[in-house]
Amino acid sequence: MRRIPRTTAWLLAICLALLSSCSKRETAADEGVRTRTLLVGNAAEPATLDPHALNAYTDMRVAMALFEGLTVLDEATAKPLPGAAERWEVSADGLVYTFHLRANGKWSNGEPVTADDFVYSFHRILTPALASGYAYMLWPIKNAEAFNTGKRQDFSAVGVTAPDARTLRVTLERPTAYLLALAAHSTWFPVPRGTVEKFGKMETRDTLWIRPGNLVGNGPFVLTEWKPNARITVAKNPHYWNAANNRLERVQFFPIEKSDAEELAFRAGQLHVSYSVPASKIAVYRQQTPERLRIDPYLANTFITFNVTKPPLNNLKVRRALTLALNRAALCDRVYGGARIPGFTIVPPNCGGYTDPAGQKEDFAAARALLAEAGFPGGAGLPVMPLQVVNDDKDPKAAEIIQSLWLKELGVKVTIEQLEQKTLLQSQQTLAHTIGFSGWIADYPDPYTFLETFRTGNGNNFTGWGSTAYDALLDEAGATVDAPKRLALLQRAEAILLDDVGAAPLNFSARAFLIHPAVKNWQASPLGLNRFQEIQLTR
Repeated sequence: MRRIPRTTAWLLAICLALLSSCSKRETAADEGVRTRTLLVGNAAEPATLDPHALNAYTDMRVAMALFEGLTVLDEATAKPLPGAAERWEVSADGLVYTFHLRANGKWSNGEPVTADDFVYSFHRILTPALASGYAYMLWPIKNAEAFNTGKRQDFSAVGVTAPDARTLRVTLERPTAYLLALAAHSTWFPVPRGTVEKFGKMETRDTLWIRPGNLVGNGPFVLTEWKPNARITVAKNPHYWNAANNRLERVQFFPIEKSDAEELAFRAGQLHVSYSVPASKIAVYRQQTPERLRIDPYLANTFITFNVTKPPLNNLKVRRALTLALNRAALCDRVYGGARIPGFTIVPPNCGGYTDPAGQKEDFAAARALLAEAGFPGGAGLPVMPLQVVNDDKDPKAAEIIQSLWLKELGVKVTIEQLEQKTLLQSQQTLAHTIGFSGWIADYPDPYTFLETFRTGNGNNFTGWGSTAYDALLDEAGATVDAPKRLALLQRAEAILLDDVGAAPLNFSARAFLIHPAVKNWQASPLGLNRFQEIQLTR
């Protein structure tokens, strides 16, 4: 039987909901308030819920409900708070962190969470065969990088030990000012050895351990339902150490890719919180129901990735010409309804006291001259290049503007490929693409989180670009305790990245979304992540 396309299926469901609302029947959102079930738009179908394998923000939002790291981040300030660890001490030289786990910390199957669980989990994500794109988040740990890259074979050399069941000792390669924020990241989440290895080897990806009925986590919720392209349901975990203060019974995540369909679902009472809002509707909500519109600033960017391993993009002059022939202000105004600001650098403003270097420029005449110098006057001799974007209702529009600009100003022809998020990520991660849209949401409130992704060989570097000078500056900054000197080193590194066009920044994000008045305590998070156990639904 032919499957109904997901967008069509959603529109049919929404239309039925709108019709039934005429008879004053209880909406899903009303029922959710009554049953304490939060309905959340999540934009994309998760590729995985394995915290050591995921690399998409939308996947991470779900994983945060199922697992908890040593620390958690306060939504409003992004400052680390106790999580699975109730307290910790740091040595005077900043190299040894001793975490003390909670006595009542349990897995969702009722078994205790131990320090050995964390040691096993760090071993797993750093195992080269798992090929985790995010494993570098543990590289500040002594010998973690060497083990992860295969330079050392013995995991016992890595600086993690469990002196007893409730004590985890982490020894670092060098002082890391943001270590406690890192410990809240999904890569630091523990996974249950017994469950993981029941369904496969430690280093095996995508086994049945992450499915409903199998998945065991230590977070505030447990996975009860996963209907692909329809919804994911998580229910309150009675074994969570702070379950008594969890005000929700359930959270349901809906992978609605098109914000127009999602906005219809919100109006039909099918959602409490949307993932986004159509740019064309922002002014309407501002004027008519401003209490339902949220525009929260957060640390995120959007940029163009050039696959520098492919001709003609291995030619710096071609990349610079394409970057010069952009109109970022037009993109922000015409596509994002003013909810984003033009970005000429990689690191967003207000990020850990950092000041960006001079950004990339926009100059059509200079772009044409550079392209001619590269041997492609007026675009002559250039192949038609595909530009990959997520198949939502914003990125394709932005791509069309860029496509038009490059053709008009440079004679460069591109085609637009609209892909599902997980397909796009796979294509870019394997460098199968030519040009693509990408973006980064801060993992912690520091410029290093944005700049480290462009390190040579980084698992999230989807460009093929690398620079020994850039890497050396990142290394020096990582070993520098003096804050102003450290930020200056990072600034020099970013200048190299921008000048060599490792990527072309487009804009800095603000998160525009819709929220039901019954939703309380939804904080404006600079990292865009919320702890759902903190949310309340009230009439």
